[in-house]
Amino acid sequence: MDHLHVVNTIIVPPGMEETAKKIRNEYVSYFSKQEGFIGSTFLRSIKREKDGSTKYINTVVWESYNHFEKVVNLGFKNNEGLNEDGFKVLGKGFPEPIKVSPGQYTVV
Repeated sequence: MDHLHVVNTIIVPPGMEETAKKIRNEYVSYFSKQEGFIGSTFLRSIKREKDGSTKYINTVVWESYNHFEKVVNLGFKNNEGLNEDGFKVLGKGFPEPIKVSPGQYTVV
């Protein structure tokens, strides 16, 4: 089975960069203890957006979609993104006005 690559685009307004990094690190700390977690990479754009915000890309690699789904589970079914552990998944742990656009991919 192909690995699952979760790719999140995160738009961070000026002054919220440290908040975004802290929350991302909390996600990685949580995910790294879950079965099927392979690794994560955090990228920052070298250019700012027109409004001064910074675009980040966070990738998380899972052994399979099933491993990812076991961790996210109920997060798909409620607006808060809370999974069975009460952890906010699917980018829902980032406060407004930080914007997260999650997606799941496999390598072609």
